[in-house]
Amino acid sequence: MTATVETAPDLPHYVRPGEFDPYAHENGSIGGSGITEASQLRMVWLRFSKHRIALLSGILLLIAYLMIIVVEVLAPYKVGTRNVDFIYAPPQSVHLYNDGEFVGPFVYGRKMTVDMVNLRRVYTDDTSDVQKLRFFCQGEPYKFWGLVESRFHLVCPAENGQFYFLGTDRLGRDVLSRILYGARISLTIGLLGVATSFILGIVIGGIAGYWGGWFDLVVQRVIEVLQSIPSIPLWLALAAIMPADWSPLLIYLGITFILGLLDWTGLARAVRSKLLALREEDYVLAAQLMGAGSARIIRRHLVPGFMSHLIASATLTIPGMILGETTLSFLGLGLRPPITSWGVLLTEARSVSILALYPWLLLPVVPVIFVILAFNFLGDGLRDAADPYK
Repeated sequence: MTATVETAPDLPHYVRPGEFDPYAHENGSIGGSGITEASQLRMVWLRFSKHRIALLSGILLLIAYLMIIVVEVLAPYKVGTRNVDFIYAPPQSVHLYNDGEFVGPFVYGRKMTVDMVNLRRVYTDDTSDVQKLRFFCQGEPYKFWGLVESRFHLVCPAENGQFYFLGTDRLGRDVLSRILYGARISLTIGLLGVATSFILGIVIGGIAGYWGGWFDLVVQRVIEVLQSIPSIPLWLALAAIMPADWSPLLIYLGITFILGLLDWTGLARAVRSKLLALREEDYVLAAQLMGAGSARIIRRHLVPGFMSHLIASATLTIPGMILGETTLSFLGLGLRPPITSWGVLLTEARSVSILALYPWLLLPVVPVIFVILAFNFLGDGLRDAADPYK
């Protein structure tokens, strides 16, 4: 019995007639996915998009920063608008149905009486007074960014009506509108402060770590002295130096500069330690032999090596700046009226008796908590995604 050996059929031979494109994998024309030779930026995005909490936090922060651009449109009232008939008015509930009939978003009018026993105002809903809310409407006039006159609002109260979704303060001002206006100051002071801190930290720490010598010794001693001083008393002392007759803009810039000056030391020490390790690598020696200058080596070769640490530091520094401004303003040594920030708004809630009677005045602390948590979650996601090849 003889065994038969079956031979495989000849496969067709295909020669591609076009010119070979070495980057075809990136756009998916070969293989279709585009992941084999994806750029580092794309790999960072792919890793970051899998971190759902960080992605959601980034979206929320993006929405928050976009909102501060059009805060005049979003706020029902101007930041200083007063209604003396509704002082310390509690939040109004938004309803859709009245007596079983669909009306749309509306609030009930209110009647105010004085409780002579507890000496406080008491507000009750008048169910016979249905005040339907208006959307994309013409309301209270304002100047958009202080430049353009306008009356356009996202939501407005009914004609001759009131809409205080988060209540009012001791002067009858809308708390919701003041929180929205305060976000413009509190969120941007973090960005300006972290820019100052990063410039000082990267430049001073980079020089100290790359060149060393006497400059490194002086920088380390200065950092040790600054870090040995308690932060809160130092904030108070520096903030108290600013004259009381300064304009709100100068005070705002002064607080930003102070927060940036106090927060660069940790980043500078981290940058120094990283550069001390990376400057001994072979690719740094190769760059030096090819004639690259020190500034180029630090900028193009060393800084990208610890970019993940810089990203994490930035996302942790910004909420620290926000908390610093809130603390100073809450203690009365930071921003002061007429500037409105979340810290300034919280000064209304410093008394325990005020909190017991009017707890809605503590609501400005809610966006502070959410923004700080969002920055922390975003920092975790960016830090993990910054090194996708590890």
